Amino acid sequence: MDTLQTILLVAPVLLFSVIAHEVAHGYAALSQGDPTAQSLGRLSWNPVRHIDPFMTLLMPVMMLVASGGSFVLGGAKPVPVDPSRFRNYRSGDLIVSLAGVFTNFVIAFACIPLIWAVGAIGRAMPAAEPSAAIVQGMLVIAVQLNWVLIAFNLIPIPPLDGSHVVQQLLPRRLAHYYVRVGRFGLLILIAILLYGGGFLAWWMRPAMRAAGTMLSWVRDARLPGLPLLFS
Repeated sequence: MDTLQTILLVAPVLLFSVIAHEVAHGYAALSQGDPTAQSLGRLSWNPVRHIDPFMTLLMPVMMLVASGGSFVLGGAKPVPVDPSRFRNYRSGDLIVSLAGVFTNFVIAFACIPLIWAVGAIGRAMPAAEPSAAIVQGMLVIAVQLNWVLIAFNLIPIPPLDGSHVVQQLLPRRLAHYYVRVGRFGLLILIAILLYGGGFLAWWMRPAMRAAGTMLSWVRDARLPGLPLLFS
């Protein structure tokens, strides 16, 4: 796929996936006693409420162009959460932190029967096959992209979700030092994105294998047309 075609196919999939991730955080926080996201109108599917100029718009385009259309990553504006309002701080933080990646897993899994169904429709209706191939290609991208989002968000560097999981699993003294180091997390994360290609490739490998395994379940249902985004 050329870069422009990739952007047109990836953009709606990425936007939906990152918004679902953040909305899941908000609803999970609400279930644990924190209505902050709800009170600020962030439990909404309106993209305008979730778009971050850098994470949602600039970063994905930069990564697509820099990788020649072979890799993309992005995010939405983080949903505000006040952990002090959780009924149980430790379990609440774990539940809220994992809600986003769990939602990405559900999206990836739900795309599998849809890929099969769209393939069946395309083969049964030859006139619709070109359109069906595009839809199916976007679903395939959704499987791959949501596994990438799962892996990226589980990197144990603040402010990513994985850091909250590690913090709650560490003994209190170690967790205290971990939080202090975490103040530099954003700088570390930017450095990894800019210079840590080897680390990212290693970290993402299990997610790519998981996506490949899922897609192998519907290999025979694939219509001819669009190649894999992450190959």
